[in-house]
Order: sequence, then C-alpha cells, then structure tokens
Amino acid sequence: MGKTTTAVNLAAGLSEAGYFVLLVDLDPQGNATSGLGLGSSELEKGLYHALVGAHGLPDVVRTTAHEGLRVVPATPDLAGANVELVNEDRREYRLADLLAEARHGYDYIIIDCPPSLGILTLNGLVAADHILIPVQAEYYALEGLGQLLKTIGLVKENIKPELNILGAVITMFDTRNKLSSEVMQELYRYFPDSVFRSVIPRTVRLAEAPSYGQSIFHYEPKGKAARAYRRLSQELLENFN
Repeated sequence: MGKTTTAVNLAAGLSEAGYFVLLVDLDPQGNATSGLGLGSSELEKGLYHALVGAHGLPDVVRTTAHEGLRVVPATPDLAGANVELVNEDRREYRLADLLAEARHGYDYIIIDCPPSLGILTLNGLVAADHILIPVQAEYYALEGLGQLLKTIGLVKENIKPELNILGAVITMFDTRNKLSSEVMQELYRYFPDSVFRSVIPRTVRLAEAPSYGQSIFHYEPKGKAARAYRRLSQELLENFN
C-alpha cells in the first residue's frame, strides 16, 4: 500500500478540491481501476487498446464516483504491452503521444506506474512532467529507491531533460514504530529539500477502502487518512500555484 493508494487518493483529493483530473492506470495489476469501483476484467477496453492503436484515448476514459475524476482503466491485456511494444517505433512515447491530445481537457493528469521498471514504466516517465515518489515507511522500500532514481536520471539524460522530481511523500507511517522514523530520516538524505510535509498514516480504513472500490474520501471522509490526503492535495497545489 503506497503507490496506487496515493495515486487514487491524490487524484480524488484534487477532484474534491474542484479540479478536473484524469487518472491513468498504467499498472497491469489494475489496482487503481478497481480501487475506484471499476472491475478490470469486466471492461471491454482500456489503456492497452489505446496504446496499441485499436482505440483513441477518449474511447477508453471512464467516469468514477467522484464528479471531477475520470480514469483510463487497466485491463488484463495491459500485461502483454511490455512484450508487444518492444519492437514498435517510438515505443517509449506511446503514452506521451496519447496524453498530448488529452492535456487540454484536464487540470491534472496522474499516472499510476507499475512497480517494476519496464517499457510501461518508461512510458509513464516520458509522459510525465513531474514525478511524485511515495515511499512506504518500511526498510525494503528504500532499497528500490536508488534504482528508481537511477532510471529517472537515465530518462532525463537521454529522453526528457525537463523531467522534474517533485519530491517524495512518506506513506504507511506508524508513530508507534521506531522504523518509521528511521525511514523518514533516511528519506531526507535522498531528498533534502523535497520531502512533502504531509505524512500518510498507516490506518485500517485506508487499507480497506480499495476492496470497496472507494477512495478514502468516500469511505471515511472525516478520518485521519482522508485529512492527510487532503493536506497532500493542497500541498501539491501550492507547488503549482
């Protein structure tokens, strides 16, 4: 819990603040899709079909329970894109080309990347202007951070020099756990000036919400996790305004 939970609830938080938001589920697991109440196995078309040119992006966009939030869902086919796109021209620009047509229609577009560093993740990095890195307050979360930063560096160096790391946000933070504080201190070593002040707590309700197909704003709107994601949304907006 961290990456997708943050993508879903940040998108929902921005829409609750009155912005028109598109959430792109680039992860073949489809957790962002199901976390907003859409069953990926029940969808006839999704992001995969747009990436391979079978449908235009507007054809695969779906509404959600949040008035200002739309989602480009992941379907099971998306897992095959890692293989199918390998020999295609401009394979790393497929998502960027699709979103170039949609940018004018939304205030914010949030991309939920896969956890592994493959062709889909590369598409997400190339399509993005800014990167927000959710880091779980757990020891192993930091181990993968160095590799991710190296990959981002390669993308900046070879494909997209203007790609910007917005910062890191710590998730699943438990005040009772000494390790959580140690991870936060280590995170400041990686990002001395760009750790978001908003800290996302570990809560049972936040973990439960996706199984009900709801963001935390609909599942427990007055709970501490909703308050934390509301603060994160406002903090993000302050970065751009």
